[in-house]
Amino acid sequence: MAALSAWFWNERFWLPHNVTWADLADPAPGVEYPKAGHLLAALPLAVGIFAVRILFERFIASACARRLHIQAGVGRRAQPNAVLEKVFTSITTNPDTRHLDGLSKQLDWDVRKVQRWFRHRRNQDKPGTHTKFCESMWRFTFYLGIFIYGLQFLWQSPWLWDTRHCWYGYPYQVMTSGLYHYYVIELAFYWSLMFSQFIDIKRKDFLVMFIHHLATVGLVSFSYANNMARVGSLVLCVHDTSDFLLEAAKMANYAKYQRLCDFLFIVFSVVFFITRLVIYPLWVLNSTMFESWAIVGPFPSWWLFNILLLVLQVLHIFWSYLIFRIALKALLRGKVRPIYLSNHNRILVFCFGNTSL
Repeated sequence: MAALSAWFWNERFWLPHNVTWADLADPAPGVEYPKAGHLLAALPLAVGIFAVRILFERFIASACARRLHIQAGVGRRAQPNAVLEKVFTSITTNPDTRHLDGLSKQLDWDVRKVQRWFRHRRNQDKPGTHTKFCESMWRFTFYLGIFIYGLQFLWQSPWLWDTRHCWYGYPYQVMTSGLYHYYVIELAFYWSLMFSQFIDIKRKDFLVMFIHHLATVGLVSFSYANNMARVGSLVLCVHDTSDFLLEAAKMANYAKYQRLCDFLFIVFSVVFFITRLVIYPLWVLNSTMFESWAIVGPFPSWWLFNILLLVLQVLHIFWSYLIFRIALKALLRGKVRPIYLSNHNRILVFCFGNTSL
């Protein structure tokens, strides 16, 4: 185990040349450098955030939904049938013609009746509008709150105004309480999203979103472990800027305020384009790739960090293309109805018509 730990925390990978972990192990009194162990605090905090989410959705978001006449109605449920339930849970949720014919003969049901049962059973597992509204309201509240906190913290930080301060004195940069709290709260939130996936109603995008949350946790933890938290805080803030607008548009859609939904989606699109296609590459990537090269110089974890950030930029371009296509169709058709919007660095799939999100 010790050999594995020594291999993983190899100084030649994590730190610049001529810097060792021993150099960072004994800072001056009152000075604290980041240590990977600090991030363990995010795990119990994630449980706390998840508990707050449950209470928020049950008592606050649910009351708001009812006030907006979004009822927690139960859709039509499939009648109990042990044979079909076994097929649904262990074989397929959408049987082909061969399966339908076999089940029809076995149960002495019409094929259409079997198809109807599977359709009702699939819809039974889908979250209702009330549930989706409560989830979006919780995310809107968190994203807005963490964005305000992050902006307020960064406003007083020199690296917001001059990104070269992300690299001056690196890696001997003090971890302030404000930066630590910003990182740990963000990390705990994404841990809580991972936890909740196993408790919430299962969705089609379960695996995609699980991988996304895992990648986010990995990138945040990686930047903290090698003390790139200053530039990491800029990355977090850039992405938090549009997330709450997306959730606000989704809430308006669930409440059937179409004009408000369209307006918020336009605002979200503009903010997304500016932050992801202009600010992120010209401000953040310029600092991580060029300013850091001039001030600190490259080393192995520097290369990996920048590769991950470049992959993120490729995804930004792809998502921006999808959003642009949605906006163009909205202009041509007169309105937009997003059926699936998952948040920052996430896959977006849309359709137009009367299907709600």
